[in-house]
Amino acid sequence: MNPPNPSLHLLVHAPELDGDSRRVRAIVYALEHSLELHLDWTLSEAGGIQPLSQRNAWLDNAAEEGELPALCNGDENHLVTLSGWERAGHLCPGSEPMFEIHAELPLDARGIAMAARVLEALSESSRAWWGRVLPTSSLVELSRQVRHRWQDAPEPPRGLPVLEPLEMTPTPVVPHHLGWVNYWSAATVQRLGFPDKSRDAELLPRSRYTALGGWLVKLTDAPLDLDDPTHLDALLRAYARFPKIGGRDAFAAGPPSR
Repeated sequence: MNPPNPSLHLLVHAPELDGDSRRVRAIVYALEHSLELHLDWTLSEAGGIQPLSQRNAWLDNAAEEGELPALCNGDENHLVTLSGWERAGHLCPGSEPMFEIHAELPLDARGIAMAARVLEALSESSRAWWGRVLPTSSLVELSRQVRHRWQDAPEPPRGLPVLEPLEMTPTPVVPHHLGWVNYWSAATVQRLGFPDKSRDAELLPRSRYTALGGWLVKLTDAPLDLDDPTHLDALLRAYARFPKIGGRDAFAAGPPSR
């Protein structure tokens, strides 16, 4: 079997869906509009691609169950996928249920150029708190930053900080981790204290304000590559600048007692 093509993974954390099919449709339309394509196919359990004849009715039924079933553009050579599901409160920051959206774009010139636009479209159509884009090649390594519930701190790679488990962080407004491109809502930037002209001089040239009062913040010009020392330094500096991310300031004295 051939290895999967490299891709960009988008993750967005938004308030729970609560059966709102209009928001599900808005999310799908936002991605389609941003990339000028149609998500009229679904991924089967066997990994195949199947056309959808009654997509909107199918989406409406799934929304009642708190899901956005896996959609794609049907182009196996340049595959774009979108899916989402609700997380129960006990698995979420502040015990507040959330809707989690995942998308993948090809890691090619167009995907790289459009990543921020797609992240903004998904985040603002879903009323998200925060979101991020990362190359899939970095996901496994960066997942080693996260402390498992009630366990001792891990030893993250490359000197990166330890992040608390998602469900142990105090509020869904603060991002759980950083990406290459980050979407922060108006509530999020207020909590993080961004932007600050004196402290964010490095980030502001690669950041921009969004229509709904959030910010898109890009750490590096090219997709994050942990083997590039300049990229790793940029990621480390961003974590140092925003100690709230990953619940680090809330649990600076150590994990909560049982």
